[in-house]
Amino acid sequence: MTIDDPWLERFPRPPTAELFSQRVLDFDRAKGSIRLSFVATDAFLNPAGAVQGGILVAMLDDTMGPALWVLNGEETCSVTIDLSVSFLAAARPGLLYGEGRVVQKGRTIAFLEAQLSEADGRIVARSTASARIVKG
Repeated sequence: MTIDDPWLERFPRPPTAELFSQRVLDFDRAKGSIRLSFVATDAFLNPAGAVQGGILVAMLDDTMGPALWVLNGEETCSVTIDLSVSFLAAARPGLLYGEGRVVQKGRTIAFLEAQLSEADGRIVARSTASARIVKG
């Protein structure tokens, strides 16, 4: 894949993509994997000065769903059935990288995983999810 791939123009951009300044950095359609960047602003901080956990969960979810879309193409989308998150470190404001992949895909259910890391490579959160595959 190249970032100027015309197929990428059809990539769905929900309102959270704008909120999080989401950018697609790389993807592999055959493997069902994607790499995105997000910007965590000061508006996303909790009272302790770290990025609020719910914001990180939304970024992880916005990484796993696109991984399935990349694998399936534009005719389907995903609906999260369950999602589990492990917070490994406090995330600081700034650039975060999401890496998502399809672990296994059946006819109607897919198993997904993602991680978020800071620019220095420190992983701040990991997630797994099950998603229903629905027609787009």
